[in-house]
Amino acid sequence: MGDPIVIAEGLHKTFGDTHALRGLDLSVPEGSVCGVLGPNGAGKTTAVRILATLCDPDAGHARIAGYDVVSEAGKVRARIGLAGQRAAVDEQLTGRGNLRMFGRLYHLSRREAHRQADNLLERFGLKEAADRPVAGYSGGMRRRLDLITCLIQRPDVLFLDEPTTGLDPRSRGEIWDSVRELVAEGTTVLLTTQYLDEADHLADDIAVIDHGQVIATGTPDGLKSTIGDRLDVTVEDPTGLRPAMTVLNALAGTDPTVKGPGQLSVALPGSGFRLADIVRELDRAGVTAADVRLGRPTLDEVFLHLTDQKEHV
Repeated sequence: MGDPIVIAEGLHKTFGDTHALRGLDLSVPEGSVCGVLGPNGAGKTTAVRILATLCDPDAGHARIAGYDVVSEAGKVRARIGLAGQRAAVDEQLTGRGNLRMFGRLYHLSRREAHRQADNLLERFGLKEAADRPVAGYSGGMRRRLDLITCLIQRPDVLFLDEPTTGLDPRSRGEIWDSVRELVAEGTTVLLTTQYLDEADHLADDIAVIDHGQVIATGTPDGLKSTIGDRLDVTVEDPTGLRPAMTVLNALAGTDPTVKGPGQLSVALPGSGFRLADIVRELDRAGVTAADVRLGRPTLDEVFLHLTDQKEHV
């Protein structure tokens, strides 16, 4: 990954009495995927709209490929693509017709617009449906078409605002493959999503936003390591549940969660625990365990941990 190509510093934005952004800072290296996570209303879409020159910040500044998003908005727009939460394609036109239209809107010659449309349709698996009206496309096909309309001008930075919302698992996987292909060719992607597995699969780095600020950044694995390992224990005899809870509380410093009949789970502080030592402590307490598993927390657990902490600050 290269130098930062997306930089935001101290962004503030207010809509009436609503503070959408409260000093947001963000840095995205060239050639990477940055996943932006956050609860509804955290400020994700507002941040994307400012970076994509669709609205101006009240304070702070941002640059894309070295150009200021306010004073040099035209130069920024020539270097970015944006796919919003809804597919922005004309349902009455064919897939090929949509791409040719966007090519002309980007001031390509007729010949170049046609050539780019044909190349993109073949490259992203829409060649067979190219001459069918978009109204007959599936949801996944529409989202893929919407994505590739952003590629007509070969953007340096592509903003994807919740691109797979409402799609089935197969269609989501197709979008993921398309994103990976773009990044392999050098495009930088900033991805907002509410699907934590999506960020886990695609993102090189993650920024967690809450209440208009970035509250944590890091790689998926790095963020997971901040809350330690997760310990899952299943006891053979229900009478062993209470002493097992006592053992897990002593190890973690917090009460474990009951996940099901005889099943306990707790996040451990740090990652220096050994499975053999945990089993030994359970044996000393007279607990016969049917299963003991030590693993990394999920990104969902990291997200809930971080945003819950923010609520109580």
